[in-house]
Amino acid sequence: MNQYPPEGTISFEYRFKVQEHDLDALNHVNNVVYLKWVNDISEKHWNRLASPELRAKYFWVVLRHEIDYLNQARLGDEIRIVTWVGESRGVRSVRHVHMSVGEKELIRASSTWCLIEASTQRPTRIKEDILSLLTN
Repeated sequence: MNQYPPEGTISFEYRFKVQEHDLDALNHVNNVVYLKWVNDISEKHWNRLASPELRAKYFWVVLRHEIDYLNQARLGDEIRIVTWVGESRGVRSVRHVHMSVGEKELIRASSTWCLIEASTQRPTRIKEDILSLLTN
């Protein structure tokens, strides 16, 4: 299994157990639930990194998700979910998410997010104050 997150990156991780409401008719985690978890950890990571002032000034909207579904998770499995930010340029930033159960990889995802200035509701360039939070 590859190293997730890559060494030297700022990452955020948490663990939780699969609940019955996460399952589909095949008794494994529904694909839409994985997408929700990708969004959830992205939000949690931003909220951990950014000050209340930055969170009031900016927010992120997703432009694109790519998800590779590698294995299935089932009821009671303990999920390890980790995220980190890759390339950030202009108004866009690519966030990576990896989920696993033990040594079994479940998904690898990358999402492209756009930074929005709250006061104008318009995309805004990712400046050093935010870039330093994401990548240093």
